[in-house]
Amino acid sequence: MAEHESKQLLHLVFGGELNSTETVEFKDLKALDIVGIYPNYKAAFDAWKSKAQATVDNAQMRYFVVHMHRLMEPHPEDGD
Repeated sequence: MAEHESKQLLHLVFGGELNSTETVEFKDLKALDIVGIYPNYKAAFDAWKSKAQATVDNAQMRYFVVHMHRLMEPHPEDGD
């Protein structure tokens, strides 16, 4: 890997409608919107922001960014 390339840190963006705005429990797991897997936080954040803004009228719709790289290789020195 070249020095100017950053380390691949996978992030998952997904969302769905919650039962309540006070919990993180989804109404229908089969209806989850799997937006995608991204190679870095910035790309994931951009996808999350786009989906969150598109669903702003539904107070129970929430999107999340999951740091997959932390689950796959949980080392605190990875930087984000």
